[in-house]
Amino acid sequence: MTSSDIDTSLAASLTTAGSTAYSKGKKLDRTFTTAPMMDWSDRHCRYFWRQLTRNAVLYTEMVTTGAIVYGNRERYLEYHDIEHPIALQLGGSDPQALAQCATYAEQWGYDEANLNVGCPSDRVQNNMIGACLMAHPQLVADCVKAMRDACSIDVTVKHRIGIDDQDSYEQMRDFVGTVADAGCEVFIVHARKAILQGLSPKENREIPPLKYDFVYRLKQEFPHLEILINGGLNNHEQMQECLQHVDGVMVGREAYHNPALLAEVDQLYYGAEPREADKAAIIRSLYPYIEEQCGRGAPLHHISRHTLGFFHGQNGARLYRRHISENAHRRNAGPEIMEQALQLMGY
Repeated sequence: MTSSDIDTSLAASLTTAGSTAYSKGKKLDRTFTTAPMMDWSDRHCRYFWRQLTRNAVLYTEMVTTGAIVYGNRERYLEYHDIEHPIALQLGGSDPQALAQCATYAEQWGYDEANLNVGCPSDRVQNNMIGACLMAHPQLVADCVKAMRDACSIDVTVKHRIGIDDQDSYEQMRDFVGTVADAGCEVFIVHARKAILQGLSPKENREIPPLKYDFVYRLKQEFPHLEILINGGLNNHEQMQECLQHVDGVMVGREAYHNPALLAEVDQLYYGAEPREADKAAIIRSLYPYIEEQCGRGAPLHHISRHTLGFFHGQNGARLYRRHISENAHRRNAGPEIMEQALQLMGY
């Protein structure tokens, strides 16, 4: 992949309300998706990822309904047009507020509105957001129906296989069945249960055992639904095996810590022609975006931090990380910091 292969044009302005979605009128292909990750999968991260894959569906960080309805809507909904296909993940449990936010998602050109029923943190539990909603399937169904009635884009649900002692396959199946009856056709399943009392969000991503068989069985029982699997996916061989049983994979931490993984996605999952990933050219393709964003007041480190794992395993990767970590916070830092880091690696 050379810099000429990468669309770095910034002619398209940042997406604003009323814009047309990239995939409007076309079914999203969710064979490969990236996970919503708080503080990680922000719009700068997604812009970087889009230099690596044109086809994967990218999910935003979770945004609460209150932040959108009462907060700075532009701050939470703004993204660059290059990010399509893109899904907005919403956190909430009030059907009316979620319906309002689904309307905004469509107005801003998002390709999908996703409801978070998987986040285990105490903060969201106290507001009836996230994994605790698995104990209230009818409420989730009501939320989905309200969202679907309010917009014409896809409304999907991301959930766990269970919570606390409500962790049997049958309970998960009944949850999915209830929500599917409200019109949801796409379920993204994190193949771990959430332990809501006693484990931190980080521990909930690692300690409860993965049960891929629950997700595979779910697809067998609901063949008409689109079922994606999430959790513990860290290499393409493993993901390809999962795709023998479900419709799509969602990758989170591995995509962030080792983003070079995404450079093979278009070839392996979407039939694109193979291209050699010129990593230096990909980083340099970000320079116009960095200049534009820094000119709007964004600090360089808000963008550069998402690239720190890109050279994972390569000679000089530590020099790249150190130079950016030590210099990207400086006032008026710009693309020259990235270029210096590349030159330290011999590019």
